[in-house]
Amino acid sequence: MVGFGWLVLALVFVDELLAVAAFGVWGWQQDPRWLWVWLLPLVAMTAWFLFASPKAQYGGRLRRPVVKVVVFGLASLALWDAGHPVWAAALLVFSVVVNALAQVPAIAALATPEE
Repeated sequence: MVGFGWLVLALVFVDELLAVAAFGVWGWQQDPRWLWVWLLPLVAMTAWFLFASPKAQYGGRLRRPVVKVVVFGLASLALWDAGHPVWAAALLVFSVVVNALAQVPAIAALATPEE
């Protein structure tokens, strides 16, 4: 179970990278492109760092899942709006599945920061 747990956590990290990339894809299609293509991923990473990461300074039992839903939901909407509806749906389904698996107690314990 430990090996599967680490695989799930690795897929959660891949999911986070895909969400950031989705914001970059959407930003690339906006004007001014040079601003949005780096600003949106930076905002998403900052929100994740502050509220959703395992060691988030402002995370909590309510804020962490809300920010995760917002980030992955907006990333999927960004892909949809950028003209990639199949990829948007795939990202949304992938996000739901891997994040649900990450909530299994044995897997969640692997991601709990030690103090």
